[in-house]
Amino acid sequence: MFARMREWTGRHLVLVDTIAVAPFLLLYVSTLLGSLGGASDGEALGRASDPAHMTVAFALLLPLVVRRRFPVAVFTVVVAVAGVQLWLGVGLIAADVALLAVLYTVAAHSRATWSVPALVVVETGLLLALVLSPLAGWDDWDVFALYSFLFMLCWVTGLYVGLRRRYVLGLVERAQWLERERDARAQAAVAAERERIAREMHDVVAHNLGVMVVQAEGATYAVDRDPGRARGAMEAVASTGRSALSEIRGILGVLRDGGSGGEDGYAPRPGIGGLDQVVEQVRAAGLPVEFTVGGDRRRLPTGVELAAFRVVQEALTNALKHAGPGVGSVRVEVHYGGEALGVRVFDDGGGASSEQSEGEEGRGQGLIGMRERVSVHGGSLRAGPGPEGGFEVVASLPL
Repeated sequence: MFARMREWTGRHLVLVDTIAVAPFLLLYVSTLLGSLGGASDGEALGRASDPAHMTVAFALLLPLVVRRRFPVAVFTVVVAVAGVQLWLGVGLIAADVALLAVLYTVAAHSRATWSVPALVVVETGLLLALVLSPLAGWDDWDVFALYSFLFMLCWVTGLYVGLRRRYVLGLVERAQWLERERDARAQAAVAAERERIAREMHDVVAHNLGVMVVQAEGATYAVDRDPGRARGAMEAVASTGRSALSEIRGILGVLRDGGSGGEDGYAPRPGIGGLDQVVEQVRAAGLPVEFTVGGDRRRLPTGVELAAFRVVQEALTNALKHAGPGVGSVRVEVHYGGEALGVRVFDDGGGASSEQSEGEEGRGQGLIGMRERVSVHGGSLRAGPGPEGGFEVVASLPL
């Protein structure tokens, strides 16, 4: 409620200041009307100074309606009017409260380069007024001390309010900046999650569809000559499709359930233990694959195992597509080292070059996707022609 009130008053400064000044203006208007309507000629002559009094009062009060819009300008006008008041000999009047108001406003809404001189000017004017006043003597310094205290109190209060307002504005700006930063991080997290899901979908769909296409083509050729073999191929197609559907449901479940993303965003997560199933799928598709695991086999971080799984899966998919009909064997080697997990997939076929493979995958996936997966964990990947022909993919993932 109070926050809304502050916001409303901040949007209507002139209106709020007008309401604050209105009682003083009404007081002087009613006084003026009463003196004009009820006074005799003799009384009017006895109050010859009333027009000057009223003029000074209105000149002091009217600028206050824009004091927060133009604090320095209004202070200058009010001080000038007070100087005219002193010169005309109009004594202390109720409208002189405007001096307190403008001093407070300058202190609260202007820099110290304006507020300090403003205090000096007001104190000097007060001293001059007491010196020139016929009603004050050299023994009336207690009056000067009282008015000086009032001016100092308004000035210090204005400084405090100004510092407090700037502090609150700083907190508001910081909160807005943190909110923008949070939104930016959320957008970056969403983009990263989309990229991760795109890689997962590519790996799952590309591998399983590649295997299914090879199996379906084999079944087409064998359906007349060897129906049993064709039936086995179609059963392999169905099994591969079910496996792909299961993985895709797991990936899309992150979006449906509002998961936090990252490598732990869905379950089950493929790892080194799941490579046997991938190798069997590729073997069933007609590609001779040898799979060996060396070193001290142990539990690894989930992200490292998933990256190794996807590298092997993508490499076997590429071998299935590009190794050619002359391939004799494909070897998959996983080695648990002391400081890194080594992965090597190579064949002896006449496959496409790394540049061609990357270009055929399209839109930055394929081999580029494998490099991104490995680099996330601080590893390295090399893909290209092997030393003895064929094509190889070699990855190293730090443990």
